This record gives sequence, C-alpha cells and structure tokens, in this order.
Amino acid sequence: MYTLLIIIIYIAFISLGLPDALLGSAWPSMRPQFDVPLSFAGIVSMIIASGTIVSSLLSDRLTKRFGPWFVTTISVLTTAAALFGFSISTSFWMLCVWAVPYGLGAGAVDAALNNYVALNYASRHMNWLHCFWGVGAAAGPYILSYYLLSGSTWNSGYLAIAVIQLALTVILFLSLPLWKNQQVKKSDDYEDSHYNNRKVLKLSEILQIRGIKYVLLTFFAYCALESTAGLWASSFLVIRKGVDADMAARYASFFYIGITLGRFLSGFISDKIGNRNMIRGGICIIFLGITAVLLPPKADLLCLSGLIAIGLGCAPIYPAIIHSTPSNFGKENSQAIIGVQMASAYTGTTVMPPLFGFIANSIGIGLYPFYLLILGGFMIYMSEKLNKTVSSAI
Repeated sequence: MYTLLIIIIYIAFISLGLPDALLGSAWPSMRPQFDVPLSFAGIVSMIIASGTIVSSLLSDRLTKRFGPWFVTTISVLTTAAALFGFSISTSFWMLCVWAVPYGLGAGAVDAALNNYVALNYASRHMNWLHCFWGVGAAAGPYILSYYLLSGSTWNSGYLAIAVIQLALTVILFLSLPLWKNQQVKKSDDYEDSHYNNRKVLKLSEILQIRGIKYVLLTFFAYCALESTAGLWASSFLVIRKGVDADMAARYASFFYIGITLGRFLSGFISDKIGNRNMIRGGICIIFLGITAVLLPPKADLLCLSGLIAIGLGCAPIYPAIIHSTPSNFGKENSQAIIGVQMASAYTGTTVMPPLFGFIANSIGIGLYPFYLLILGGFMIYMSEKLNKTVSSAI
C-alpha cells in the first residue's frame, strides 16, 4: 500500500507538469487565431501565475479542512476543466477566464503533495517526485506537437491533455482507500495526531517564524535562476555566441533534460548526503556551469555543456528545500510554510525572467551569466543564513 500510494503521487505530479510548457509551445499557433500581439502570452501566463500564488497561500487551510487526497483530486479535476476550456476558446478573453482555474488548480496540488511527501517519505522520493514533474513537462509539448504535425489544431492538443488529466482524476478518486490506510496506520502516533490538530497559520504569523524569511528568499532566488536560465538560454547562444538557432534551441532544451536527469540521479544519493549538502553541491555545479558559459564566444562546446551543468546543478535544490521544511520548522508548520514557499517560488519565476529581458534589451544579453551569478550568490548566502539560524535554534 505504501509503495502503491507513492506511485499514485508520482502520477499526480506528471499531471502537474503536463500543462506547464503547453502555452509557450502552442502560442505560435494560437496567436494568429486570436489576432493578438506576441506579448499577450505574458498576460495569460501572469493570470495563471497569480492563481497559483493565491492557491499556494490557501493550501494550508484547504488541506487542513479537506485533506491532501481531496485537495489533490479536485485540483487535478479543476486543471482538466481549465484545459478543456482552453481547447474550446474562440477569443483571447476566454483564455484569460480559463487561466484562472488553470492557476488555482496547479498551486493547491503542488503545495499539498510536496508537504505530504516531505512528511511521509524519504528524501529520494522528493527528488523522484520532481523528476516525474519533468517527465510531464516534457510530454506536454510532445503531445501537442504530435497533433500539430498530424494536421490537427492546437485545440486538439489541449483537449488531449485535458482528457489525460481527467483520467488521472479518476485514478486519484479511486485511490482514496490508499490515503485512508496511510492515515489509519499513523493514527496512534502522537506527532501525527498533533499535526492533524494543528492551528491554521495566518501569513503574518508564518512570516514571524524564525528563519522563514531566509528560506523564502532562497526559494525566490532559486526559481528566478532556474526560469531565467531556461527562458533566455537560446537567445544568449544565438546573439552572444553566434550558435545556429536550431542548435541553440536543442541545447537550451538540454537544460531541462539536465534537471530531470539530475533529479532522477539525486534520488539515489540524497538520503546519504543529506538535504543541506545536496543544496550546496547543486549550487557548486551551477557555478561551474555559469563559468563555462562565461568563457570566450568561440568556446561553443564548453558553453553548451555549461548550460547542461546548470540544469544538473539546479536538479536537487528545489526538492531538498521542500523536504527539509518539516525538520527545519516542525511538522505542524510545514504545510503552511510550503504553501508560502510555493508562492515565493512562483513570484521569482514570474518577476525575474522578464526583468532580465528588460536588462538585455536596454544593455545587452551578454549580462546573462552575470545575472545568473548574482542570483546564485544570493541563493547560497540566504541558504547558509537559514542553516545557521535553524542550527542555533536546536
């Protein structure tokens, strides 16, 4: 039962990743139909991100009241409905309307499942959980491209993903006995009883917890670095390094393959090395990758390898931060804090890549590796401040 439940949770995280890269992949086909500027994809993305931040902040209250199974199942169903709404949209304003449940569903399931795995499973499962997110994120554009190449429209691709999400909802609905069995197994445990009877924390109360600001800023910096590195990699390679556009796009995608592969491999060593050392090791690999990117323009192969190294370095950091939350701040606070961490993460993802776009447009895209260095330096500084604060509180 224990193993079967984690498999169900892995499947749920594939469903979380499936829609994440769809908008960017589909937008070139969607935009002419809606007759809107290229930049309007950012409006839809911002609405989705805003909904995700809101539902992340509400995740503690929702999970406390309804439980992780209900929150996960309803969230995936909500996402399926939103994807179906996208598939039948005939105007841009309809996309904006359906983007609201799209974001709300993603944030709630992300926070609920991350906390459940952090509380109930070893660190390796957290790494593999996020590895399966990468599987979903890679599969979404592939499914969309299959329909586009076969002569169908982007609507068919969105509809196919919606049907898959609906099927996953059915699987989650049928998995209720597994979640109940896990609850019964732990019902006599004092710590778990204490967790179930915990107080729902307000945002102001969460921000007063010792060390919380450091972990939020660490998460903000990490997600800002990851999203900026991935979004602007191709443009940097083409404009600054003179790499062919097709080759640049291919190697930029290897950044995400590096993250997915890195999380799979991290699962085998994370329990032995520990979360703190996984974060430190990941940041060191990121700095090595950025150094390779900084090398002279003709060093194409090293630069391309550097992007893959940045992805590999990013791999263990997100799962390690999440998994260490119960031990750093207590089980009773973990759901509330993970929800706020998700909100901080999505804020970094939403704000910092466009900020670099403005800098690149105003000064030059050559600042790309320096921007990543600043974010990486800020991340390691805040992470070590968190470690010292938590250690001194023990």
